[in-house]
Amino acid sequence: MSRTFNITADSKPSFHYMVDITDRLEQIKKMIDAGQYFTINRARQYGKTTTLRALAKYLVQDYVVVSLDFQLMSHKDFAEEGAFVKAFSKKLGADILCCF
Repeated sequence: MSRTFNITADSKPSFHYMVDITDRLEQIKKMIDAGQYFTINRARQYGKTTTLRALAKYLVQDYVVVSLDFQLMSHKDFAEEGAFVKAFSKKLGADILCCF
């Protein structure tokens, strides 16, 4: 199967043409190793999800990687601290079982 340009979702190297982001992943890992925070914020279709998934695979040898999606939590879950802790714990427990 030949590769194509992807414009609809996260890219997968075996199916899509991709820019080599190894240098970017190394820079982010240096920040993580130093205990620094970072953000990934760009407009849609700039590779944020692809970068985060590649980063998870890159870090898994040295770190425990957990991925959480807060979009799936309801508005009520953010209303009170107790509700948030309960929903967050439930979400964390469910997400920690999946692997990259």
